[in-house]
Amino acid sequence: MDLVTILSRHEGKTLEFKRDLSSPDGVLKAIVAFANTSGGILMIGVEDGTKKVQGVRDVLAEEERLANLIADSISPKLVPSMEVMPWRKTQVLAVEIYPSPNRPHYLNRLGPAEGVFVRVGSTNRRADSFLIEEMRRYNRVSSFDEQPMPDLNSEAIDFRAASEFFKPFRKLTPHGLQSLKLTTGYQGRIAPTIGGVLLFGASRLKHFPDAWIQAGRFAGSDRRRILDSTEVRSYLPGAAEEVITFLRKHMTREAIIGAVKRTDLWTFPVIAVREAIMNAIVHADYAQPGAPIRAALFDDRLEIENPGLLPFGLTIEDIQKGISKLRNRVIGRVFQELELIEQWGSGIQRMTAACHERGLDAPKFEEIGTHFRVTLSAIRRHAPAKDERDQAILRALAASSGSGLSTSQIAKRIRLSPRAARTRLVSLIGRGLVAEIGSGPQDPHRRYHLAADAR
Repeated sequence: MDLVTILSRHEGKTLEFKRDLSSPDGVLKAIVAFANTSGGILMIGVEDGTKKVQGVRDVLAEEERLANLIADSISPKLVPSMEVMPWRKTQVLAVEIYPSPNRPHYLNRLGPAEGVFVRVGSTNRRADSFLIEEMRRYNRVSSFDEQPMPDLNSEAIDFRAASEFFKPFRKLTPHGLQSLKLTTGYQGRIAPTIGGVLLFGASRLKHFPDAWIQAGRFAGSDRRRILDSTEVRSYLPGAAEEVITFLRKHMTREAIIGAVKRTDLWTFPVIAVREAIMNAIVHADYAQPGAPIRAALFDDRLEIENPGLLPFGLTIEDIQKGISKLRNRVIGRVFQELELIEQWGSGIQRMTAACHERGLDAPKFEEIGTHFRVTLSAIRRHAPAKDERDQAILRALAASSGSGLSTSQIAKRIRLSPRAARTRLVSLIGRGLVAEIGSGPQDPHRRYHLAADAR
């Protein structure tokens, strides 16, 4: 642990500064919150706000006092790592708290219902009953959507609707519902899981009234005046495309004049919008009542927000590196089989790459209250990236007179392997320059068109 490096950071999800132990309640809340969330470092002897190092006068006595406070005040027991760190003519007490496998921890004086805290940004927030229950599920290594709904029978799943979604990939059978954990055995009979009902429940909104998506187009850069809105209450696997259709109706387009014809660019890379919406659906906390998933389009940005903080143990820095933990395993598994999402953790990096290629800022990720928000900026920082081979693909598609080209035809024209050509095509699709028409990656009749020709 390097003190200079720590002092160069700002307080956040995994770091807090405290001047001293004169108000131990705040220190104990921070320790509980770190243990319940993603771990963290507490620096005692450093002014919060200014980061001025005041030091601790009798650091060994304070270390012992803090150890006793933790032992007497927090349940279940916590044993953080403590280190005395020299700083010029004084010393600082560093306390490192690791994500705990015994969460939820709580302050004894407040009890297990009111004394549980979690870390949200640089604040310690009291956890409600839904968040406490999610901690317990996390410790049991089970997700909310894997749990059975014993009051319902297997007919609660709309088998016809589920079969239609899976039709391009495989024939769905009642046994397949169980293998996907859409249904599960319960006391000698078959019952739907929460994930099964959320995905394909015939009356899913009766059981989960907030499992829908609200989308709106606002005037300007705030929510004072709404121009248009929609409520998407379709089955979750089809909901994202409905939201994207609504957003595209309101996104502006920029005309790029190429060597042969004009190409239109949408405000945001469609691949980034799709990934953000898919992530929101897959990672939403459907046990949290009171708010649907929301997509808000402003003049200068797009905000996509879902209920639920990051899964315990994860930070925003982690997800930007491709580290991922799945909150809803049933929904995630189904979305992956339907090829709506790819491997875990890759979506954030695809979003970021698509925005950078378009000349936009990287997406912004935030935990706000008990929600998670992704913000895509519409402000162009530099011209979209297009190299010679990308331009060759666009010229070839323009010369196809609207009939489109296959992957192998494009690969031959630009002198690349089909796999390398496909990689470039995926990038061009994400940047809104090329459209793919076909039933899926295995469709032998799949063709690529200029985005303007495909509309």
